[in-house]
Amino acid sequence: MLDGSERPYVPDPNGPTCLRAPGSWQNVRMPPAAPADVRRADVWFVVPAYNEGTVIGGVISEIREAGFSVVVVDDASSDASGAISRAAGAVVVHHATNLGQGAALQTGIEFAMRRKASYLVTFDADGQHRLEDAIGMLELAQTDGLGFVFGSRFLDDRTDTGRLKRLVLLLAAWFTRQSTGMRLTDAHNGLRLIRADVAARVDLLQNRMAHATEIVRLLGRTQQPWAEYPVHVLYTDYSRGKGQSLWNSVNILVDLMFR
Repeated sequence: MLDGSERPYVPDPNGPTCLRAPGSWQNVRMPPAAPADVRRADVWFVVPAYNEGTVIGGVISEIREAGFSVVVVDDASSDASGAISRAAGAVVVHHATNLGQGAALQTGIEFAMRRKASYLVTFDADGQHRLEDAIGMLELAQTDGLGFVFGSRFLDDRTDTGRLKRLVLLLAAWFTRQSTGMRLTDAHNGLRLIRADVAARVDLLQNRMAHATEIVRLLGRTQQPWAEYPVHVLYTDYSRGKGQSLWNSVNILVDLMFR
């Protein structure tokens, strides 16, 4: 139930949306919390990786140079992804067999929690996410006392997804809203920031692409305040070749429907 200190939330067209109060599915504005004194080293980036040796070194180096901690979950790569990540400064955890991105995320979350993380950032290994967006999400979570923040490529027009891919991703977001009650604009963006006490309640069972909807549902059940944050997803020939194609988006929908 809402108390008298809470007011209806009106989304800022130039900022994050979908802030939700504990105990209610209605959008509300929460009283801002004072920023916590969080060391960057206590913020862990969780990076699932499968055969990303071409680009992962640069991704990890940038995060480490900014002072953050990184755990790479090498999902049984056949290339040198693990060794390259370790050389760039990440802690590397290996899966003996390829289990899928959902399983890799769960392994990384559990590892970071054992390392006493204050916040976790789920971050793709293929270079499509920007560190500055993750930092902005962290600052927003600290300033507004949020339990988690979802990145969204659909809150502004910087990301060029292509018309058909955009349609499929928006359909996936609609499906996620119907199945979870969470009013997201971009349900399958791998860039997320989660406060540690909230992450402790995440237990992913979906190993493949359906994990993206599962994590939304699990986070929603915590009834913590949250927001979406506008991010710029960088599509390159490499990232498209690694699974960001239109057909992969269609596969996401099929996975969602059958799981």
